[in-house]
Amino acid sequence: MVPDPLYWQRVRALAESQWREPVAVVYLGEVKPAFDVPGRRKDGTVKGKRLVRRFFWNLFRGTVGGLISAILSVGSGTGGHVFGRDGRVAGPENAQALGLVDAASSAEGAWLVHSPSHVAVVDSGRTFYDPADRPPPKFLWQTANPQAPVVSPAQHRITWPDGSVFHYSVSATEADLPGRPA
Repeated sequence: MVPDPLYWQRVRALAESQWREPVAVVYLGEVKPAFDVPGRRKDGTVKGKRLVRRFFWNLFRGTVGGLISAILSVGSGTGGHVFGRDGRVAGPENAQALGLVDAASSAEGAWLVHSPSHVAVVDSGRTFYDPADRPPPKFLWQTANPQAPVVSPAQHRITWPDGSVFHYSVSATEADLPGRPA
């Protein structure tokens, strides 16, 4: 889904007004990466917490998810998985990447905003609202130099000083906006 250009401008204006420098904005949409971090399960939940809930989720996922994945695979002629994950988080226990990823995962419409000295996650709210009725965008997580991670837009990767890395999937870039040059 390509976000509304008006909202793109609102997210950009929010960050530029606070940081007083030009920013780049990437619409992440729904953030559901796979985790390779000690103390976290592959889906990002904390190990040792919510064990009963986890048991029932695994039961549901194994039966219903397996059936739906099989139907998707047969219907499309290729492999499909209803509980697939886009992106990946890797790093040591309590990795610095977890702050950004946890914030982006909780967002209803996640945007990655970065400048030469800042990185942030901005939430735009639900995507099905009329842009005029949406609440204003808000920062969920942000950091500045010297603690700011290095954003590599071409590789869709963010790297922190502790070595943790978030490989993200892009839902839309600025070139995808209607009326913008590609």
